[in-house]
Amino acid sequence: MARFISRLLPRRFRPVRVEIPVVRLHGAIMSGGGQFRPTLSLASVAAVLDKAFADKEAPAVAISINSPGGSPVQSRLIFRRIRDLAEEKNKKVHVFVEDVAASGGYMIAVAGDEIIADPSSIVGSIGVVSASFGFTELIKKIGVERRVYTAGRNKVALDPFQPEKKTDIEHLKSLQLEVHETFIDLVKARRGAKLADDPDLFTGLFWSGTKAQSLGLIDGLGDMRSHLRREYGPKATLKLVQPQRGLLGWRTPPAVGLHNGDALAQAAAGATEGLLSAMEEKALWSRYGL
Repeated sequence: MARFISRLLPRRFRPVRVEIPVVRLHGAIMSGGGQFRPTLSLASVAAVLDKAFADKEAPAVAISINSPGGSPVQSRLIFRRIRDLAEEKNKKVHVFVEDVAASGGYMIAVAGDEIIADPSSIVGSIGVVSASFGFTELIKKIGVERRVYTAGRNKVALDPFQPEKKTDIEHLKSLQLEVHETFIDLVKARRGAKLADDPDLFTGLFWSGTKAQSLGLIDGLGDMRSHLRREYGPKATLKLVQPQRGLLGWRTPPAVGLHNGDALAQAAAGATEGLLSAMEEKALWSRYGL
């Protein structure tokens, strides 16, 4: 209402104030996610990004990133949506790194026209990783027989219940190299001549914010509020844009019209999904000591 009334006043009587929409992109990057443990994906962030960039009076959008990475596809989709909106709405994008912007988190960060981090932030990890477990010895010990029937000789490639095959590993590594090259090309396209000539830059290593600045991975050190006030004046204010929440604080409302049994089954499935997601997310964060 205050903004509406302000617009009715002659320009010379309006308060000199700049309001910057802020979007928080925090968490592991995974497709899907759930009500119990939301994760970052294009589906989960598209609406809040649209809302932030729709503010016609804001000269820019600030994005806070705190992510250890995850899905390369979802990372690139979020990156692309930010750039598309920035170009469509003609707005500058300021990215601020909190604890970590690594791997897919850094891929999203380079959507910013500038990247600011804390000196102790963790930045980088420009690489690709795949991880799993092997259970071949375990099923022998507990007396379990593995039975798999397929049409197509490669349908059980990298099956954790079967011994590894050299051809499967070679195929996986070739896919990783392709994804890695896409990541490298994207970083080079966005950071350009700012990048240092360092042989470790694209090896998957990660650095503190201080070192990341000297490598050209970020533009400066600082915090969001102070930096934006230097950029847009001491009266600049930040407006957090949040996703719409439904009942019980969930990002999406629970399903309605279900019988008790169906609702309990859905809740149990959601809890299981949340536990598995939490385990996967914890593994991503632990790579950076967090």
